[in-house]
Amino acid sequence: MGASGFLGSHVTAQLVERGDDVRVWTRPSSSAHAFEDLPVRHFRSELTDDAALREAMDGVDTVHYCVVDARAWLRDPAPLFETNVEGLRHALDAALAAGVRRFVFCSTVGTIGRTEGGGLADEDSPHEWGHLGGPYIQARVAAENLVLGYCRDRDLPAVVLCVSTTYGAPDPGSPHGRIVADAALGRLPVHFGGSALEVVGIKDAARAFLLAAENGRVGERYIISERPMSWRELVTTAARATGARPPRFGVPLPVLKVLGLLGDLAGRLLRRDTVMTSVSVRLMHFMPPLDHGKATRELGWHPSPTGDSVSEAALFFAERHRRAAG
Repeated sequence: MGASGFLGSHVTAQLVERGDDVRVWTRPSSSAHAFEDLPVRHFRSELTDDAALREAMDGVDTVHYCVVDARAWLRDPAPLFETNVEGLRHALDAALAAGVRRFVFCSTVGTIGRTEGGGLADEDSPHEWGHLGGPYIQARVAAENLVLGYCRDRDLPAVVLCVSTTYGAPDPGSPHGRIVADAALGRLPVHFGGSALEVVGIKDAARAFLLAAENGRVGERYIISERPMSWRELVTTAARATGARPPRFGVPLPVLKVLGLLGDLAGRLLRRDTVMTSVSVRLMHFMPPLDHGKATRELGWHPSPTGDSVSEAALFFAERHRRAAG
């Protein structure tokens, strides 16, 4: 489910490559470009169409759920909860009705709590910063709790994967991929100084879903992230992969925070969404370093260096630009 997205399309491709009989589900408005050349059966419906969801899951062994609204900057939080929580509830009910063997749910590392003293956080770190993460993080925490509640109270055989920011190729148009594309083409004048994010290669993240379906323990969460990477390292890696000039200057974190506040003000005055907000800036630097050891021990997941995936994405975007330019 969610096969038109970045992660969902890679999960789909790996399932097909393994030889599985694959069904994909998307909304009617979603593009099929990411999987149109793959031998899959395509179902289209809204998340609220219970009959269509039951039809799509009828006879299915495993559901890989990669549907998410990640627009953390929205002024109106209703769409975040409609998709990430209420829409999910319909899919969980359909999975129960179908009697699936596994329901592998794509969550986010944004549901992992922080640790005192800057140590590595893991799946047992209690989440205590929802009020700082805005409606997006609140919706993702609520979604994860909903899945775990279905495990506990209704015996849904679900496994939760807390996935960090993904990079790699092919990329059908992820928002974070645009930064890599701009750096690869030499169009990025500055980077976000003083901040870092947890990252993972897209192929490694997708492989974790296949491993979780076979080895994951029901009702458990697994961190799917390779390591933290600074924004400077991210864009410099992308630029060097294509021979472009990397950004020379970084915008200091205090300046980014001011820009976020100005974005909040502009959104209120103009009554429209702005991508740069105080919450989106906070999410650029707020997460602690994470420990993915549980995924290694229990799933057999061993991620490769994410820098290689960033370079692969940069070359992908550069080649796409070359072809578009004729």
